[in-house]
Amino acid sequence: MAILKIARMGHPVLLQPARSVADPAAPEIRQLVADMVETMEDAPGTGLAAPQVHVPLRLVIFKVSPERARNEDGAGGGEAMPLTVLINPEIVPLTQETALGWEACLSVPDLAGLVPRWTRIRYSGLDLDGKRVEREASGFHARVVQHECDHLDGILYPQRMQNLKDLLFSSELRHWSGSAPHAASSSPIKEAS
Repeated sequence: MAILKIARMGHPVLLQPARSVADPAAPEIRQLVADMVETMEDAPGTGLAAPQVHVPLRLVIFKVSPERARNEDGAGGGEAMPLTVLINPEIVPLTQETALGWEACLSVPDLAGLVPRWTRIRYSGLDLDGKRVEREASGFHARVVQHECDHLDGILYPQRMQNLKDLLFSSELRHWSGSAPHAASSSPIKEAS
């Protein structure tokens, strides 16, 4: 396994739609996933898309720990999700309701932005054995999936923002802690994607 170099905003691999994966069970795809997992854990992060490691394929990995779900989705806790590999994913919104939340990204280092996302989605794709994965997600889980899948279409979170006044240095967001300036939400989301 290897820790891979992460592409940063402006690199051409992040600006274009990724290609479909022809054979999810191919040895090179398994190796790519193993390297992506090591890279994500080293970051440390919640998710990573193949284009972020300079591979223009429709493949993402993500996880949501119970602690993270609880912290991001409130005292009642949200949906924890073990490490998931999603190949050739598709997302369908289950509501038109959106919520603003703070996002960050390894490809946009040191910044965080307030981004609207659908609150409930259904996503599907293939796992490493070519078996179909289909789940419904809400809260932080849904946000992570949408963020990672945007990378597959050449979209970075600042492109989804409604107001660039809500694009801050991560250190400033932490400084403001419970009362972020001119923002509708103060719950920082640190996505490593």
